[in-house]
Amino acid sequence: MALVQPSALCFGSISSNFRPSSWSNRFSTSAGSRSSTAVKASGLTSTPSIHRPSQFSSPRPVKVLASVQGSHETDESSLVVCFGEMLIDFVPTINGLALAEAPAFKKAPGGAPANVAVGIARLGGSSAFIGKVGEDEFGYMLADILKENNVNNEGMRFDPGARTALAFVTLKKDGEREFMFYRNPSADMLLEESELDLDLIRKAKIFHYGSISLITEPCKSAHIAATKAAKDAGVLLSYDPNLRLPLWPSAESAREGILSIWDTADIIKISEEEIVFLTNGEDPYDDNVVRKLYHPNLKLLLVTEGPNGCRYYTKEFSGRVKGIKVDPVDTTGAGDAFVAGVLSKLAADVSLLKDEHRLRDALSFANACGAITVTERGAIPALPTTEAVMNALVKTVA
Repeated sequence: MALVQPSALCFGSISSNFRPSSWSNRFSTSAGSRSSTAVKASGLTSTPSIHRPSQFSSPRPVKVLASVQGSHETDESSLVVCFGEMLIDFVPTINGLALAEAPAFKKAPGGAPANVAVGIARLGGSSAFIGKVGEDEFGYMLADILKENNVNNEGMRFDPGARTALAFVTLKKDGEREFMFYRNPSADMLLEESELDLDLIRKAKIFHYGSISLITEPCKSAHIAATKAAKDAGVLLSYDPNLRLPLWPSAESAREGILSIWDTADIIKISEEEIVFLTNGEDPYDDNVVRKLYHPNLKLLLVTEGPNGCRYYTKEFSGRVKGIKVDPVDTTGAGDAFVAGVLSKLAADVSLLKDEHRLRDALSFANACGAITVTERGAIPALPTTEAVMNALVKTVA
């Protein structure tokens, strides 16, 4: 399984008209009935090329329908489909500096839903990603990374009228992060309902998503349509709000948007900070406060506490599972690695939701996933294999 390593980046200028030839031999094109271009996956027996617009930045957004299939077989019996954003994180090579002071950055693929998809595949599970990127160098790089990491990417779409999203991440001395986003708009915000691969969604055991895709149209409508299709098909819905306040118009709109789909989820993962935000400042360590967020149809509510582990709540039982102490380098993707660990176990055996002992084992596994991820820079490059997780757990017991 390929592990994608981040690369150092020093800034001058970036040409949008260059694309390595290795990317151009994976796709074929056919004209659509509208102004959009439909990009279909190439077969294994041919080497077609992709149509390149003369300018990637067009005067008006042009939607593109694309399908870029990975080469591995998807196990539909335990498939986790992740929906939302995929982008490029630029992480400073030195911690504790402001963005303007950083001498260089490492570029690393990211975006919470994509992180989860790769995390599941890296753990040996079956996953797929649905979302939109720009028809640009970064967009095709991200598609390639999903393929290399055995993630089904046939639900991925490309837009020649908008760029792939970028996020510059400031790492403070304690490894915690501050974000600066470039999306005005980015391609992930432009995914339309008509571009959804509903067949792929309906095949899933679990459909996972965040809240960033709820911020603007048309992606908001696509998000709602995707979750409805999954719910109607009997797919478990997994929700990690992944609060990013700078992306929302206001704190109130963020709170309303996150809670607007709260009651449809079967599994919800939140952090201590998100509890404080959603409850308008109440104590995140008070079980009575947390229980206010437990809706009648919820099967599992998880609260992550960083190095201290996590808490879990179901209708029948609740408790805490301690974490693994490590020296943090970059906390980007830690929560996504935790979610990947949990969902990989639940997709293999959903009866864990009714068995507290086995659920606790799964959460110990997930805590180790998160701990390992913070020991390297970047999200996707740092996501662990099952072997690495098991080794970490053995060391904690020893």
